[in-house]
Amino acid sequence: MSTTDNNQFQPQGKGVLTFGELLLRLCPDVNGDWLNSNQMPVFVGGAELNVATALALWGIPTSYMTVIPDNMLSRQLMGYIEARGINTSTIKLQGKRMGIYYLNSGEDVKHAGVIYDRANSAFAELQPAEIDWAAVFEGISWFHFTAICPALSENVVAVCEAALKYAAAKGIFISLDLNYRAKLWQYGKQPLEVMPALAQYCDLIMGNVWAAELMLGTTLAANLKDLDTEQAYLKQAEDTSKEILSRFPKCKSVANTYRFDFQETGIKYYSTLYTASTFHHSAVYTTANYVDKVGSGDCFMAGLIYGHFQGHEPQETLDFATAAAFNKLFIASDATSSTAAEIYGAIK
Repeated sequence: MSTTDNNQFQPQGKGVLTFGELLLRLCPDVNGDWLNSNQMPVFVGGAELNVATALALWGIPTSYMTVIPDNMLSRQLMGYIEARGINTSTIKLQGKRMGIYYLNSGEDVKHAGVIYDRANSAFAELQPAEIDWAAVFEGISWFHFTAICPALSENVVAVCEAALKYAAAKGIFISLDLNYRAKLWQYGKQPLEVMPALAQYCDLIMGNVWAAELMLGTTLAANLKDLDTEQAYLKQAEDTSKEILSRFPKCKSVANTYRFDFQETGIKYYSTLYTASTFHHSAVYTTANYVDKVGSGDCFMAGLIYGHFQGHEPQETLDFATAAAFNKLFIASDATSSTAAEIYGAIK
């Protein structure tokens, strides 16, 4: 793979830290058969842990910070995370409960039927003064968080801001995934009142053009839905990326993903990356069927980070990330289990 001195992503250092709430995903079947069988699939996840899991699998030194109660279940989960090569030394054990959500198998977390049970969780009650940021960021060169964190509570917004200020002051590269979860913003603030202040610290912002409009106030073409063409969506991604870079001077790169329904039961997927004044887009991936949508975007984000740590050029980074995200659609879990070699082999 080639490298370039103009790579906008190349971090100074070795370690990645992801920060967010550890979640258990419970998957009741649509017909309610679980009531008779007394069985329901349970997956360990959370967007930020999904990113960490992929990076550790691909050989990137990765730490994960969250807050979970000090009990037997948490110790089992920490063992599960450590077994995947993720450093858990920054996990805080406090609080009374863990976040849970319910989602029918195969559905996306944006689905209207998702049920969240995260209020007053240990993570949602975290306070900025409870964290020693110097210890948390020891040996870290890249910090990743998502817009799910500030959706939970005002105090978590303050925690995010404290982390971002510390990381920025130390020259740590910061990435943000604009995950929009409408059902989570319940504490009286809307995303536009919160996210721009956090985005100003970020070097890489990833999401989609609709999330950027909702969370950062970017402009969306009035006729985009009517046009409904790949050319129009690519143009919108480029325009949105340029607007983000203009409004947030610290930001160096913007990535966007497009995932559409395809042939009723399938998916059409492609992505873009704007960096160093150059717009890149991936090949278009299609499938008539899929297994699990959850974690696909997280896998894309992990692919961006991985490519950057490998020193790949932007197009190579985007191609890897896109293939990783598409590949995740065929894996029944929150995080990928595909190796980097398998993903390289799947790149179009």
